[in-house]
Amino acid sequence: MSQPSTAPAVPAGPHVPEAVHRRRWAVLGVLMLSLLIVVLDNSILNVAVRTIAAPAPTGIGATQSELEWSINSYTLVFAGLLFTSGLLGDRLGRKKVLLFGITVFGIGSALAALSGSPGELIAYRAVMGLGAAFVMPATLAVLMNVFERDEQPKAIGIWAGSVGLAIAIGPITGGILLEHFWWGSIFLINVPVVLLALALMAWLVPDSRDPNPGKVDIPGVLLSVVGLVLLVYGIIRGGELADFTDATALAPALGGLAVLALFVLHERRSDHPAIDMTYFRRPAFSAAVAAIALVFFALMGVTFFSAFYLQSVRGYSALQSGLLILPLAVAQMVFAPRARLVVERFGARVVCTAGMLLVAFGLAAFAFFDAGTPVWVMEAVFFVQGVGMAHIMPPVTVAIMQALPREKAGSGSAVNNTFRQVGGALGVAVLGSVLSSTYRGEIEGHLGAVPAALRGTAGESIEATLAVAQKLGPAGRDLIAPAYDAFLSAMHVTAVASALIGLVGAAVVAAFLPGRAPATAAATGPEDGAPGASVPAPGAGAGESARRR
Repeated sequence: MSQPSTAPAVPAGPHVPEAVHRRRWAVLGVLMLSLLIVVLDNSILNVAVRTIAAPAPTGIGATQSELEWSINSYTLVFAGLLFTSGLLGDRLGRKKVLLFGITVFGIGSALAALSGSPGELIAYRAVMGLGAAFVMPATLAVLMNVFERDEQPKAIGIWAGSVGLAIAIGPITGGILLEHFWWGSIFLINVPVVLLALALMAWLVPDSRDPNPGKVDIPGVLLSVVGLVLLVYGIIRGGELADFTDATALAPALGGLAVLALFVLHERRSDHPAIDMTYFRRPAFSAAVAAIALVFFALMGVTFFSAFYLQSVRGYSALQSGLLILPLAVAQMVFAPRARLVVERFGARVVCTAGMLLVAFGLAAFAFFDAGTPVWVMEAVFFVQGVGMAHIMPPVTVAIMQALPREKAGSGSAVNNTFRQVGGALGVAVLGSVLSSTYRGEIEGHLGAVPAALRGTAGESIEATLAVAQKLGPAGRDLIAPAYDAFLSAMHVTAVASALIGLVGAAVVAAFLPGRAPATAAATGPEDGAPGASVPAPGAGAGESARRR
């Protein structure tokens, strides 16, 4: 049975060289290791936020705002440079860009581990974001150039499953490190992994680039960087203030949108565009991009507050919190590599719609969690979320990557990851502001006995309230139960908002992703450029790949 239609076809390009083809699975392993440390870092940080917020010597006394910026400084640089790094990979060589990115990421990790203040941590996290921006697009671009077209869906499924592996290893590793070492060890652990990845890359990964890159679209590159940075900064600032109408949030966000509009106009008129905007006229391509943004919008916001729910409300340690989300990671590792088989049978539209509905269901379940929710219920919900994600990410990634020629793989990967990061930044900012403002509204009525000088601080977050309660001693005990109740109410509101976003995503993919490919098309093989074609019939790249296997 042929791969179902997920994107308009483009010429597959020349066959992969025999020497590269033989070691393609070893190369994929190296790419997964590179991806692992980038994703693992954020998942480690999510379980460490409470420790970093503690006063020295346990942590560095980071405030709620500083914690958000330690996450968002990474996201800001990462999202702002993803598109540019993908273009540079196509032009300069994906292996060179990958080696550069991993090196910078390792240096940033070592510096972050030695941070002496929240400001230093935020700055060094930005350095890590710079490195990661060159790693993420390059891994997917290299993958597209070492696998023949018929094997790409399987390889992308395994690639996506490695994200689940990182989600599993990150919190558990972080919990073990936090129980035995100081908080900086969660970043220092990246350094030996980086050194191993560098050695394996230099040995195994082949270099590839666009053989005819044309002129550099310098105005387009600059517009993309400025627009993305302004937009993401405005989003982050609005989440920090819990007010998106504030001038310091609204002005950069609107400015970013205006610059990105100029970018689109420039690309449409340029004779050597950084990316061909006509791809976005194809419903399947645009729906796949939107699905990535929406699912990460919902999930990144929930990931941020779930750490506080598990540790602050439920009282679990960082290690226990990591173990509790293991089902989400296991589900992704198990199902993501096999998602292509389900897509072959039912089509991308049905599979991705069902996946988005599962994610929405999992998010909605948080609206019913309280301080006594049984552990098995939480485990089941995390598993459902993982199954849903595993059936969304591989099909939509295949749709995006196979819509572009192989020589433009860096650009396609950059589009995929840019929308994911912008969606994730929006999730943390928007849903974080919903959580913060709802919490403040719930807790304010219980702060009457708190000294006026501490009242503003006490209303910032559950961690801030509990810290003030501890500082007040016996007089602060009456704040603890209201803080838990206020946080749970805020979490319930935020979970409903997240679930609604998930439902929007389900509607988008149900309306615009293509369904199952007709059997007749599978037998004859689609023509290059025909709408709905995504994988050539056996006999072209597929047959060559099969013969070499």
